[in-house]
Amino acid sequence: MKILAIPTEGDQVSAHFGRCSQFTIVKSEGGEIKAKEKIDNPGHEPGFLPRFLNQEHNVDVILAGGMGRRAKDIFDANNIEVVSGASGLIDDVINLYLKDSLDTEEDICEHDHEDHDCDH
Repeated sequence: MKILAIPTEGDQVSAHFGRCSQFTIVKSEGGEIKAKEKIDNPGHEPGFLPRFLNQEHNVDVILAGGMGRRAKDIFDANNIEVVSGASGLIDDVINLYLKDSLDTEEDICEHDHEDHDCDH
């Protein structure tokens, strides 16, 4: 069983994982979706979301549009694979990932978001 988390805005992948309104949690096995649910984002505090997704939802992989370097490092420390650069409809991204056909480019933000929002 593999558990995916996708930062979600409506039916789209959110551009920046920490600022999404929800996460879509997908349980898959053998390349097939076994369960899918949306959960509200419990908050965007530095370092919180990687631990929350690991400890509360046993997430193995996060499919994101973009995220900060610190968050990626915390995901790595929690043995969660980060696939960044994903965009589009949630269902399309899930299906492409499960078919090993998701076209992404790493989108890791290297600057602080305290002073501004960026487009990823």
